[in-house]
Amino acid sequence: MLIAGSVFSCQKVAIVGWKKKIPTSLICSSKRLIPPYLGEEEDQKRKREMGSPGMLARRALLTDTPVMVQIQELFRGSNDLLSLAQGVVYWQPPKRALDMAKELVWDPSVSRYGADEGLPDLKAALIKKLRVENNIHKSSVMVTAGANQAFVNLVLTLCDAGDSVVMFAPYYFNAYMSFQMTGVTNILVGPGNPKTLHPDAEWLEKTLRETKPTPKLVTVVNPGNPSGTYIPDPLLKVSLSLSLSLSLSLCRLIVLFVTKNVLKSYLKYFMYDGRKHTCVEGNHIVNVFSFSKAYGMMGWRVGYIAYPSEVEGLAAQLLKIQDNIPICAAIISQRLALCALEVGPEWVTEQVKDLVKNREIVLEALSPLGEDAVRGGEGAIYLWAKLPDKYIDDFEVVRWLAKKHGVVIIPGSSSGCPGHVRVSFGGLVEDDCQVAAGRLRKGLEELVSDGMV
Repeated sequence: MLIAGSVFSCQKVAIVGWKKKIPTSLICSSKRLIPPYLGEEEDQKRKREMGSPGMLARRALLTDTPVMVQIQELFRGSNDLLSLAQGVVYWQPPKRALDMAKELVWDPSVSRYGADEGLPDLKAALIKKLRVENNIHKSSVMVTAGANQAFVNLVLTLCDAGDSVVMFAPYYFNAYMSFQMTGVTNILVGPGNPKTLHPDAEWLEKTLRETKPTPKLVTVVNPGNPSGTYIPDPLLKVSLSLSLSLSLSLCRLIVLFVTKNVLKSYLKYFMYDGRKHTCVEGNHIVNVFSFSKAYGMMGWRVGYIAYPSEVEGLAAQLLKIQDNIPICAAIISQRLALCALEVGPEWVTEQVKDLVKNREIVLEALSPLGEDAVRGGEGAIYLWAKLPDKYIDDFEVVRWLAKKHGVVIIPGSSSGCPGHVRVSFGGLVEDDCQVAAGRLRKGLEELVSDGMV
C-alpha cells in the first residue's frame, strides 16, 4: 500500500489481450508504471524462443520474470559478491527445533501425507496464538507451504480470470505475478503520500466505488515489501472502514493483509523507533502469515492463512485448491514450526536486536543519494531508495553495482517503480553487513559523482 516519488496516477493494467504497445520507461515519480507489455511482435518472439508459437500459455509468457531468478544469475561465476538483495534473515531456526527435526527424520509419520489444512496440533497452537497475541478471535487457519503459496491459494479461491484487484506501488513482486499468471487482467495500482508512502484512502474509496465491476481484492502488505514502510493504525482503520462499508453493500470485496516479511504475531519485534504493529480482523479480511523471517525458516516453507470462519463456503473452496497444489505442507516443516512457536517470541527478540544496527549501517550507506531519497525501514527488513533522476533503468545500475562494486540489491522496477532500489538489511551478520554497506556506499558515491564508468 506504499508509493515512492511524487503523486502517482492510477491506470488499469490489462495483462491479457493488450493490443497497443505501451512504453516501458514510464517514471515512477510522475506516473504509475504500467508493467512492461512487450507488444505483439515481442510476444511472438518470446514464444518462438521458448517453443512453437502457441505452445505455451499466454498468461505464463506475459507474467513477469522473477526478479530473484535474475538476481541469482548475477552471482554465477562470482565468489565475492555480497547480497543486500533477497528478503532473508541471517539466523537459523531455534536449536531446540532443529534438534527435534533431526530426530524426527526417522519417524515414519513425516514421510506420509498429513491433513490438508495442517497438523491439528500446529493449527491449535496457531489459533491460540492468534487470539492471545494478535487479537484475532474469529478466524480459522490453513497451513501452507510458505506465504507465497498461501497467496496463490487465495487468488485461485477468490478471483476469476478478468476480475479487478487493487495493489499499491511499490508492490510485492510475487503477489503481482500471482495475479498475472492466474488471469487476473485488471490490476489497479494506487497512489500514496510522496513523503510518507502511506496509501491514499480517498483514492481507494473513489476507485472502489467507481470501478465496475467492483474490484474483488485489495492487497496490503504491512509493513511493506519492498519498502519497509509501516501503515499507522489510524490510517489503516480508515481504509478498513471504507472497504468494510463497501463490502457489506457490494458483497464482493475482500481485503488481503499479507505479511511476507515475518510471522505477523511477531511484527512488533520487527518494528523500529518505538512503533507498534496492529493486526486486523473481519469477515472481509484475510490475513496471510509466514514463519520465514521470525524463526529463520525460509527454506522450510511454512506459512498460513487466517480466514474468517463465518464466511460460508470459504473453507471448502480453499481446501480444493490446497489439495491440488501441495496436498499439505511438509510434515517435518510443520513439526519444526510448532516447536519454534513453543520456543516463543523472546527468542525472536534476541535475534532482531542486531537488525537495528544493520539498519543504521545500511541507512548510512544510502546517504550519497540524499536524505529525501530514502524511505521505509520502519518495519521488516527493507529500505527503499530513489536513484538520481537519469537512472530510470535501475536494473542497469544493479548490474553495475554487482560487477564493479561487489554488492547486489533489488531493482525497483520489479515492484512497479523504475529508478528505485530495495535494500535488505536482514541477511548478513553485522561484520558482513558493514562490508556490504561499504561497497554500496562507494558505488553510490561514484554513481552520483561520475556515473557508471
